[in-house]
Amino acid sequence: MDEYAGTDLAIIHLGDHWDMPSLSSYDKGKKTMEGRRVKKDVQAGNKAFRLLDAPLAKCSTKTSWKPEKHFLFGNHEDRITRACEIDAQIDGLLTLEALDTLDWKRHAFLKPLHLDGIAYAHYFYVPNTGRPYGGMAETRLKQLGRSFTQGHQQGLQMAQRSVLGKRTRALIAGSFYQHSEEYRGPQASDEWRGILVKHNVNAGDYDLSEVSLGYLKKRYG
Repeated sequence: MDEYAGTDLAIIHLGDHWDMPSLSSYDKGKKTMEGRRVKKDVQAGNKAFRLLDAPLAKCSTKTSWKPEKHFLFGNHEDRITRACEIDAQIDGLLTLEALDTLDWKRHAFLKPLHLDGIAYAHYFYVPNTGRPYGGMAETRLKQLGRSFTQGHQQGLQMAQRSVLGKRTRALIAGSFYQHSEEYRGPQASDEWRGILVKHNVNAGDYDLSEVSLGYLKKRYG
């Protein structure tokens, strides 16, 4: 982070940091649910979030640099909210407050964050249905009609359009983990994983740098 210290920077986490497999409705009743516990899921996510934030905190302490830090809740964190809606007896006992995002600004699930002409959300959905927009990035860009960045979907997709001298850009990036998800099978586990850095951000346009997980592991161990 030292190379960015002191710069006007916004860091956006697109969500699904807490996997919450113990609350998975897809696996309910299956053998894979054996041994899963909500408390362990929360603790694992909290520990990982502290590890994620540690370099930022260290750099901020040394330089008094305070970048914007935004956390967007994803559908996996929203499993807590849905569990409480299904079983009112645990409402208040299990809450999103148990997820420790430290000093990051929290944004409710699917509530867009607007920065520099770009809309950020875990995903964007079709009005009146709540279902995520589908199709390739180019199709979604036409549907939304503005620059957007989302997570949720594994891999990396990009698209751009120029209309009446204004360029809009779509960015879909939902993978940053070292393991392969079993449900994706042996033929769909090679998706791109990493972080993205936007330079010269202005009115929805930017220059993009891809930083893969493989590169990060090679450089930082």
